[in-house]
Amino acid sequence: MAFDQILPFLDFLQKELLLFASLSFLIGSADDLLFDGLWIFHSLKRRLLVYSQYKRATVESLSIPTSECRLAIFVPAWKEAPVIGAMLRRCLRQWTASEYRIYVGCYPNDAETIAAVASASTGSAKIRIVICQRDGPTTKADCLNHLWDALCRDEIEEKANYAAIILHDAEDLVHPEALRLFAHLIGRATLVQLPVIPRRAKGSRWIAGHYCDEFAELHGKQMVLREALGASIPSAGVGCAFSRDALQKLSVRTQGKPFDAESLTEDYELGLNLTGGEARGIFARLRDLDGQLVATQEFFPEKLEDAIRQKSRWMAGISLSGWDRLGWKNSWRENWMRLRDRKASFAAIILAIAYVAVILMGILIFADLIEVYKPQPISEFLKLTLFLNAGFLLWRLLMKFYFVLALYGVREAFLSIPRTIVANLINIMAVWRALGQYIGQLAGRPAHWEKTTHFYPDAQNIKQLKPHYSVRDRG
Repeated sequence: MAFDQILPFLDFLQKELLLFASLSFLIGSADDLLFDGLWIFHSLKRRLLVYSQYKRATVESLSIPTSECRLAIFVPAWKEAPVIGAMLRRCLRQWTASEYRIYVGCYPNDAETIAAVASASTGSAKIRIVICQRDGPTTKADCLNHLWDALCRDEIEEKANYAAIILHDAEDLVHPEALRLFAHLIGRATLVQLPVIPRRAKGSRWIAGHYCDEFAELHGKQMVLREALGASIPSAGVGCAFSRDALQKLSVRTQGKPFDAESLTEDYELGLNLTGGEARGIFARLRDLDGQLVATQEFFPEKLEDAIRQKSRWMAGISLSGWDRLGWKNSWRENWMRLRDRKASFAAIILAIAYVAVILMGILIFADLIEVYKPQPISEFLKLTLFLNAGFLLWRLLMKFYFVLALYGVREAFLSIPRTIVANLINIMAVWRALGQYIGQLAGRPAHWEKTTHFYPDAQNIKQLKPHYSVRDRG
């Protein structure tokens, strides 16, 4: 192609890409606007018809089941020596009034983690170390299945069953009253999910901070309306309790392995499988007497590479594998929620196309400034789509600002606006990696445990950060 034809071609390409991206954004924005409208209606209805007549309960006001309610906490661990000890000691220190046991899954070739767990469990019968049969890393689901086997053997030996199995990660900051809430609700549902609240280290304002923005909206709005619509509830993999009876029934159908080791997102799939149809899932948003949400807090990845690795696993497991592994249901509510779950990868691809169009626009503007080429004017239709998308973008930023403000305060709310660009770039890079993972999975490549570096704060860090995470949500 001759040089004098390149700029006209780039001009044509830029407008075609911009039109495609604009129309795709309009479709996605219409979906988001409908969802937001339903959430606003649901929130106003509860505020006017429920909270105006009844005093909001706190977790301390909940009754504990009169019958024995034993709880098992599963913590899979691979190379978690830096964080697992502090996490377990915090659990033992805070969960003093409940009947529970923590099952920690370790690998025979991870002596440091085994030693850290053994040190933390000294003098306590609340912690049980389970060594997996094979060297690690296998998969998180494989480790969880080993914990399930150990629990079943303990139940036979002790002639007493557990009421629920709770999932946690080695870096989780647990709430003192979380077990009380689980014990109160587990008899009413097959899954109880608590909110997950990301926290960021002081030096990770942008990478780890974008998780704060996403989860503030995800667990402040999307999960709330999902439950209100009667759709199935996905598990976040931490801060969630599964009915022991429901897992047992699933275990019978899966040859004693309720956690699917072939899945990249076994927790997400397990939640949908256990809460579909007549089964019920509860997304529990409840405060304690101090106004704090009963939630699971943890520090998310603060390095770009770790964030991309984690996001790509989510995209490959939920957005791509979810189509063929979970399929669709005979319910518009369920299918709508699954479609929203699965559109993340496609949204990232559209974003990449939009950014290419913006880069080309910059090239054309520069060519116009140096009088090399005069770009063709955009059509009136494209102007209209760009105007509508600008309005939808402003609405999305306002919604994000609201939820981040409610959870983290004014400073983080304002930071959430420029962090949108960071989140977009991470998602764009993650989607290409996710496509490679998905293609490899289709080709028969086995899933494996892709770990990210974890961080657990010491007591001083927790004290310093607590005022910034007052979690006085308005939902």
